[in-house]
Amino acid sequence: MKKNMSIVGVPMDLGQGRRGVDMGPSAIRYANAIKRLERLGHHINDLGDLNIPRLEKRIPNEQNLKFLEEVVAVNEELAKKVSAIMAEDRFPLVFGGDHSIAIGTLAGVAKHKQNLGVIWYDAHGDLNTGDTSPSGNIHGMPLAVSLGNGHEKLTNILDYNPKIKPENVVIIGARELDAGEKEYIRESGMKVFTMHEIDRLGMTHVMEEAIAHVTDGTDGVHLSLDLDGLDPSDAPGVGTPVIGGISYRESHLAMEILAEADILTSAEFVEVNPILDERNKTANVAVALMGSLFGEKLL
Repeated sequence: MKKNMSIVGVPMDLGQGRRGVDMGPSAIRYANAIKRLERLGHHINDLGDLNIPRLEKRIPNEQNLKFLEEVVAVNEELAKKVSAIMAEDRFPLVFGGDHSIAIGTLAGVAKHKQNLGVIWYDAHGDLNTGDTSPSGNIHGMPLAVSLGNGHEKLTNILDYNPKIKPENVVIIGARELDAGEKEYIRESGMKVFTMHEIDRLGMTHVMEEAIAHVTDGTDGVHLSLDLDGLDPSDAPGVGTPVIGGISYRESHLAMEILAEADILTSAEFVEVNPILDERNKTANVAVALMGSLFGEKLL
C-alpha cells in the first residue's frame, strides 16, 4: 500500500561515544532516500531535522548516564513530533542519529497504540540501564527505557510508562549482549533471534516467526533498524561494529518479507556514521533497505 509518510531527522551523537553519527540524517538524504520513496509512489512530507545541542567539549554530565539532560530534551521533542505525525494518521519515518533516539520515537508512536509490537534489528540488545551499562552511553539503553527500565527522566517521556511490553518485542541479529541484558532476556522471556538462529534457521523462517510474534494481539508494529545489525563488511559506517552480522542480501530479504506482510506503522533507521564510512556506503545501504521495505522489487 502507498503510504502518507512524514520524515524526521535527528542529528544526535550524544547517546554514544564516537563522533559523526550526528551527520547520519544528512548522509541518508544525500543517498536519495526521499526520491527513492517517492518513485515507489509514497507521499512524502520531509519535516527536516530537529535542532540538537552542540557540545563540542564533550564533557559528560553523568558518569553512568552520559548527557542525560540533553538526551532527555531531544527525545521529548522527538516524541512530540512523532506523536503529532501519528495524530495526522501518517507514517513516521525517523533518520538517526544514534540509537538513543528510539526512546523518543517509541514514546511518540506508542502514545497512539494500546499494544505496540516492536522489531529491533540490531547487533545489540540495547537493554542496559545506568546500573548495568559498561559505558554509560544511552544508545545502549533505548529498548530498556521503552520497557520501563532505567532512569525516570528517560522512562517517563510524554508522562507515561512503560511504552511497550517485553512479550511484544523481537530482537533480530543479536551477537553482542552484556551480562545484565542476558539476565533480563532470560527473566522476561523476550523473543531473540541471535546470529545462531539466523544461520541455523535461515532469514525466511526467522522473519516469519518474528512477524507472527509481533502481530499476536498488537495494534501496530514499529521497526527500529540499527545499521550495525548488518555485518561491518556491508555497513562499515557505524560506531559499534560487530563482525559476523547479517548480510546485505539477508537484510534485503528481511525487508522484502516485511513489505509483503504490510504490518509496519512506523520505522526508524539509525547509527549511520559518515566519518567511519567508505564513500557513504552505509547510508546507501540504509536507503536500499528502505526501498525493499517500502515495496521495491527486482522484477
